[in-house]
Amino acid sequence: MLKVEALKVRYGDVLAVDGLTFQAKGEVYCLLGPNGAGKTSTVKAIMDAVPYEGYIEVYGVNAKEPVVKNLIGYVPEQVAFFEYMKPKELIEFMAALRGLNDLSTAQKLVEAFNLSNVDQPLYTLSMGTRQKVAIVLALMHSPKLLILDEAFNGLDVFSAKLLKEIVTNQVRGGGTVLFSTHVMEIAEKMCTRIGIINRGKLVSETTPSTLREHGESLEDFFLTTTGLDESLREVLKGLE
Repeated sequence: MLKVEALKVRYGDVLAVDGLTFQAKGEVYCLLGPNGAGKTSTVKAIMDAVPYEGYIEVYGVNAKEPVVKNLIGYVPEQVAFFEYMKPKELIEFMAALRGLNDLSTAQKLVEAFNLSNVDQPLYTLSMGTRQKVAIVLALMHSPKLLILDEAFNGLDVFSAKLLKEIVTNQVRGGGTVLFSTHVMEIAEKMCTRIGIINRGKLVSETTPSTLREHGESLEDFFLTTTGLDESLREVLKGLE
């Protein structure tokens, strides 16, 4: 279970996240919001990568406790590696940092994602291949909470489908997935609940089934909830 209460994240005088509160348990919870809404800052706070006010708990453990790192798997929006390392070396290095001696899960993931070039330096690999490496690193320790921040970037059709199935299995096994994306179609198909944030605040929550009952698409709901529908009309009017 992920619990976020009264979260605030500041960068100098800028309040990026303003009192955000939500919970997710045994589900795929999707965070949607315009650019600059506070999605990435929220994820960074959960990872304890930025100073924050409020309270975050991951499966009963305060997110500020070092042990919580082994409960979380994280695929960032922008993958950054030690560029001259090889994927195999990086996997072994990260496993050692986690105190993970059994690399069988990592090996299964390497094979599943067809990472045949694990002995080549990371800087030589394509965006999609680097993304696969990030996914292996996020999953190899069997985390209870999986955080995906635009994790489908650069993935081929097979790998994208494989990741979707892994997400489904994560929830079936009692885990939780926090998913941040701009791709409405993926969010609509994958997510159990959807939280819309704007200007650092949670402005609405819904479910795909609720949207279907009302005959409304997630895209339209998102635009209306964030007020971007009016901006869109103004832009289109200016193009006439």
